[in-house]
Amino acid sequence: MGILSGNPKDEPLHAGEVYNLWTHLFELKGLLVTMQVLNSHAGDHDLKAFLDQFSESCIKEEAEKVETILKENGIRLPPAPPDRPMVNVDDIPAGARFHDPEISVLVGQMLMAGKLFCSYVMSIAIREDIGEMYDQFHSKRTEYHGKLLKMNKDKGWLVPPPLNTR
Repeated sequence: MGILSGNPKDEPLHAGEVYNLWTHLFELKGLLVTMQVLNSHAGDHDLKAFLDQFSESCIKEEAEKVETILKENGIRLPPAPPDRPMVNVDDIPAGARFHDPEISVLVGQMLMAGKLFCSYVMSIAIREDIGEMYDQFHSKRTEYHGKLLKMNKDKGWLVPPPLNTR
């Protein structure tokens, strides 16, 4: 029996897995702070609820799972930026404030980049548990991207490219 056969959790992580797990956790910690800032800027109740849900059930869950794997493998954890306080949206100067449609675009870009990252990690992982975990992350982000698209359509925030009607 080889070193890479048997229980995947008993197999060592390769350098690419370590690097991408560590980098992902570092970015997730920064993303949580970014979501706090965007939530302070959001005025729409549904958008605020979406940001809270996305932060709790996607970003924090991913961070906890990745952190567990890094700890189990003796990898030092990345630093986390300090939390940001919630501020009243009316206290943010008009010229410095992100508007709800802009927040939606930014979060959509984050979701898209996250799905690409998950696909990449799935493709380089040789431990099945890592590949499966990132497949779950990808599925969850796809679900949230769909929710965001629906909200954009419902709120009139979606700006489609020219439509081909021929």
